[in-house]
Amino acid sequence: MVSSSYSNLLDLATGAADQGPAPAALGALRRRLPSVVTTPGLMEDSPASPSTPSPAPRPRTIVVANHLPIRAHRPASPSEPWTFSWDEDSLLRHVQKSSSSPSMEFVYIGCLREDVPGPEQDAVAQALLESYNCVPAFLTADTAARYYHGFCKQHLWPLFHYRLPLSPDLGGRFDRLLWQAYVSANKVFADKVLEVINPDDDFVWVHDYHLMVLPTFLRKRFNRIKLGFFLHSPFPSSEIYKTLPVREELLRALLNSDLIGFHTFDYARHFLSCCGRMLGLPYESKRGYICLEYYGRTVSIKILPVGVYMDQLNTVLALPETEAKVAQLMEAYTGNGRVVMLGVDDMDIFKGISLKLHAMEELLRQHPEWRGKLVLVQVANPARGRGKDVAGVQEETYAMVKRVNEAYGAPGYEPVVLIEQPLQFYERVAYYVIAEVCLVTAVRDGMNLIPFEYVASRQGNEKLDRILRLCKPEQKKSMLVVSEFIGCTPSLSGAIRVNPWNIDAVADAMESALVMPEKEKNLRHDKHYRYVEKHDVGYWANSFLQDLERTCKDHSNRRCWGIGFGLRFRVVSLDLSFRKLAMEHIVQAYRRSKTRAILLDYDGTLMPQAINKSPTAKSVQILNSLCQDKRNAVFLCSGFKRCTLNEWFPAENLGMAAEHGYFMRLKRDAEWETCIPPADCSWMQTARPVMELYTETTDGSIIEERDTVMVWNYEDADPDFGSCQAKELVDHLESVLTNDPVSVKSTVHSVEAKPQGVSKGVVARRMLAELQERGMCPDFVLCIGDDRSDEDMFQFITSSSCGDSLAPTAEVFACTVGRKPSKAKYYLDDTAEVVRLMQGLAYVSEELALENPAEGEDPEDLWCVGELQ
Repeated sequence: MVSSSYSNLLDLATGAADQGPAPAALGALRRRLPSVVTTPGLMEDSPASPSTPSPAPRPRTIVVANHLPIRAHRPASPSEPWTFSWDEDSLLRHVQKSSSSPSMEFVYIGCLREDVPGPEQDAVAQALLESYNCVPAFLTADTAARYYHGFCKQHLWPLFHYRLPLSPDLGGRFDRLLWQAYVSANKVFADKVLEVINPDDDFVWVHDYHLMVLPTFLRKRFNRIKLGFFLHSPFPSSEIYKTLPVREELLRALLNSDLIGFHTFDYARHFLSCCGRMLGLPYESKRGYICLEYYGRTVSIKILPVGVYMDQLNTVLALPETEAKVAQLMEAYTGNGRVVMLGVDDMDIFKGISLKLHAMEELLRQHPEWRGKLVLVQVANPARGRGKDVAGVQEETYAMVKRVNEAYGAPGYEPVVLIEQPLQFYERVAYYVIAEVCLVTAVRDGMNLIPFEYVASRQGNEKLDRILRLCKPEQKKSMLVVSEFIGCTPSLSGAIRVNPWNIDAVADAMESALVMPEKEKNLRHDKHYRYVEKHDVGYWANSFLQDLERTCKDHSNRRCWGIGFGLRFRVVSLDLSFRKLAMEHIVQAYRRSKTRAILLDYDGTLMPQAINKSPTAKSVQILNSLCQDKRNAVFLCSGFKRCTLNEWFPAENLGMAAEHGYFMRLKRDAEWETCIPPADCSWMQTARPVMELYTETTDGSIIEERDTVMVWNYEDADPDFGSCQAKELVDHLESVLTNDPVSVKSTVHSVEAKPQGVSKGVVARRMLAELQERGMCPDFVLCIGDDRSDEDMFQFITSSSCGDSLAPTAEVFACTVGRKPSKAKYYLDDTAEVVRLMQGLAYVSEELALENPAEGEDPEDLWCVGELQ
């Protein structure tokens, strides 16, 4: 029985139950023993015999999809075995046959389309493995129904095609039991991958929305797994997607992949927008590749439409059956003076069949000259889902066909021919060959390869040219009328693009495609065919796998940690030299040191990011305790004003830097100094009206003005609009302040203008220089911060440029808050850990003071440095 807590299902991915022996059927597949896993994410090679060098492993890709590319044939009697054959129409089969790397081995994991009784499953698995390199995933009937026909087809598929569940009749309300079945089914697929994977060598390629949480299961088990995911359906805009109750779980699961592929930029843009709006993750382009940084891991985004399998199409075009069918269709239609327009669609709500029929009706109404001459052949494939929606589409289609044929038909002529029985591929190709125009009017679709197949089929061959009575190759033509809302549209620049909801426009497009000059038809066909021929399924698959290999090439050079529970699990990946700051280690160094320099950030370091920025009494007490230690020089560096720091921190010996280091003082009763020559701030009069303009036009943004710094903060604004406005504001400020000594830079959720030369690195340099002038060279340096502005401090204290300011045996601890890429060598998880660390150091200082009450210098000779931002 499924647990009521769906998030806990992920915990099933680990434990002794999952580590059990693989079925006997999988023994043959383990040609290479996987590495021994001692720690998640850290691999140790299995011991090898020193006398027999092991051969280089053969590259292997594990392809995981809902269905195997296999046709299973049920035996006539229980005593007979199951028989199988390749599904030559399957995209996954085409991936293997068109691979540019002959040495690449493909292993397929997925379900069979036929239900296999339990007692026969082992024999079926054995046969598929030995003969086809396929590993079947067997789901119980109840799980399969809830997973595929339930969550996939009732929730994900409609939502990803922009259909909101506004009422129970429109897809139904979210059903958590279906969601649990979806997670359970993904867990079954994960178990099959774990049975066969060699994590050091294999690539895993997961396909489509049926398996969107699978990356989390796999990433949890193998932190360094080489994992790609390709979504074959559309991805909706954030306004649609965020209505899904499990929206974050699915996003985080996808981000556990190394490479995520989409057919079009629109789909990728919507995904990236969801990541930005719901998870706060920005993206950037690095040398042409779109990337997301997710807890130190680089997740690449791949935009590449899939293509058709040209070898298969050319083979089918050359079949005698195809030639005979083409000749038959030519006699039936062209021989009677008919012009054929073709539609090939599934019988579902998103293919727009009824809209196409409405357009056909309108075309015949407006252009009587086409009556008796024009025929629309509509091939209606069975729907992949089931329910009232499918029945409704069928009824509407039948009614429309009947209406059009009754209104404009005649004896021996039907303007619409509806073909419902499944056609063999060669029959469909024959219809492509004789059709003058192909119509694809889906209201929303993923890729839709029908236009590509049509273009390739119209290229034909010499035998078909003779049947079609084509004298010259340059006479080849193929006209496309395609919806704006399908994935292949951006690739077909010569097609007539239409809004399928605009019936009049579709009818006009159909008529234009028919009467277009022959020369232009030839040119459009030639352009399309060159694209389709080059960008076939092999090009798509090889490009994806090459990018996956590129994305994963530095996995072995990273340290990995798994954090989070359930489907919120993610892996932190950082440089090998980057590690957590251990309390025991720093306390030992703190105890044995004689002179200590402590530099602290405030907002986001000592205090979490919040509306109330004032420090807690506990934080103030900790700083006071540290400042009372005669060995300590504590400094707080902040972006706040001087008066604010005076009010918040009363410690006498606490050194402070205000406004990111422009103002400094060594202790409370000292005068504020400037870390650079006094700057002329008249530029603020120029910058203020510019920032006010952007504040007025960007809801949620504010201006934070200090004595020498101006900040435009858009943290509460729409992230996309705020980011766009920030880029424009940076350009605007740089243009109006080009002659002023001002630095304008964009940070996370803000644009900052401040005098040139001001940075936290300068503060660290001044602090250590002052200590050196007093003859004090610290043998212990601790610097903690949380954002980009602190990186200057980290860089300076870890560089050789500050070597003269430190004791030869100095121990330096540069620490960032949160596990993320940084110039610091250490990290702490959050502000609570920072406070606990500082409290521990303060306790050690009190202990040392009791043990050696007379030891140390005059506290007037020392100060405290910290940072507030």
